[in-house]
Order: sequence, then structure tokens, then C-alpha cells
Amino acid sequence: MRDSFNRIMGRTRYVVCRIMLHLSGSEVAPILGVLNRAAREAIDAEGDMEVLGEGLVEICETLLRYEEYWFAAANEGDVFWDEGEAGDYFNELFTDSAQRYGTEVDLHSSSSFDESFSVPVTRNVIIMITVAFEGEAPELETDLANIPALKEALKALINLHYKHKLRAIQVHFSPAQLGDELTNDQILQHYPELIPL
Repeated sequence: MRDSFNRIMGRTRYVVCRIMLHLSGSEVAPILGVLNRAAREAIDAEGDMEVLGEGLVEICETLLRYEEYWFAAANEGDVFWDEGEAGDYFNELFTDSAQRYGTEVDLHSSSSFDESFSVPVTRNVIIMITVAFEGEAPELETDLANIPALKEALKALINLHYKHKLRAIQVHFSPAQLGDELTNDQILQHYPELIPL
């Protein structure tokens, strides 16, 4: 009812949501290279939404290619008719994601992705994508704890970028760099909302 009234009044609908995806397997570590490159480009771009969106597209496309390693997922979000309230909720999710275990990225580290032969390789990677966008995306406004729904949600994020509907994007991931390890116990402790796929 409130949605209908606000639409009639011509108010802008904002959606803020966060998707968590746990990838597990011996081949998941290379995705850290994609995530770190996107993080560096985002910092260099100083918040340019076009660059952030292109990074998000690359991450979503990579995740879709890694579907066989999807192990667990969770999502949350809300709809707002006030930009300030949407911004507050986005910041709340951002802060929560940033405080999770193993999400500290050291972009000044001299280690490179190519040195992967000499470091322990994690079997677990958790990615948290938080976005705010205008309008509707039913694929993101539903329970994503199953593989078909999650695939559609990642495709919807890509489409939102190309439709210029994204207003804020933040990606956190753990472990934050190659050589760090994320154990099953740490996942249970710090990411309890994940539901096996």
C-alpha cells in the first residue's frame, strides 16, 4: 500500500541490499586477484560510479563463472523512499561488512598475485556486495539462498550498472589477500547468517 502511494506521489524508490557468497574449493584463490584489482581501481577512481560499476560487473561475471564453487549465501536489504535513510542503511551495512573477519586489504603490499606458488592457498573466499540503487529489481529483492536465484541476482547487478541505476557500491571480501587463510571455524564465527546452497 505504501509503495503504491509513494509511486503515485512520484517519489523515488531506493533499494539497499547486501549479498554474501561463500565460495569453497581448491580453485577459488585466483578470484582474490580479480577482487584486489577491482579494489585498487575503485580507490584510484575516487568513487567514480562508472569505474565502480565496471568493477562490479567484472566481479559478478567472475562469480558466475565460478558457480561450481558456490557453497553458501545470504542476503538482506530494505526499500526506502528517502535518500538519506537509504544512505544511512547503506553505511550501516558497509560498516558491518568492513568489521567482519579478514576484510582488511593491504593495497601497498609488495606481494603480487603471481607469487601464489610460495604461499598457502585458501579453500574459502567470502564476498560481500553491498549496493544502493534506484527503482526496482525483483531478482535482488527476494531470498537468494538458492543457486538459480543467486545467478539471476548477479545478472541483475550487471544490468543495474548498464541502466545507470546504481547509486552506491561496496565490495568486501575475506581473506583480503592471497596467502591469508579463512578457516571453516572462522566462517562459522564471523559469517553465521550464511545458508548452504
